[in-house]
Amino acid sequence: MGFEGDVWRLVRRGELVGTITIEDADQPWLNGRFVAGPAFGEFEPLFSQELALLDHIDEDYEAWEAVHGQITSAVQLVAPHGPVPEFLLHVQDDRAWFRWSDEPFVEE
Repeated sequence: MGFEGDVWRLVRRGELVGTITIEDADQPWLNGRFVAGPAFGEFEPLFSQELALLDHIDEDYEAWEAVHGQITSAVQLVAPHGPVPEFLLHVQDDRAWFRWSDEPFVEE
């Protein structure tokens, strides 16, 4: 199944946070152009913080996990076929890359 050209949406309670137009699919990661929506300004600092913490995830996984949790609890990633229950999304400037699951993750 090809993903190139698909448009995924990032939403908060029906409000558009941004769109991602897929330009490259290297499973399990999809990469594309990010266009900020009206609600993105509120989340931009969280995405910046998430990336900064990702660079040092081996030193403080819990800090990264907390910021990632803030993102995933506040926004929903919507595929062309509908919302996905789990995702890991990074946004930097006009680029986004993510992976997702059609099944909720099971915590051990």
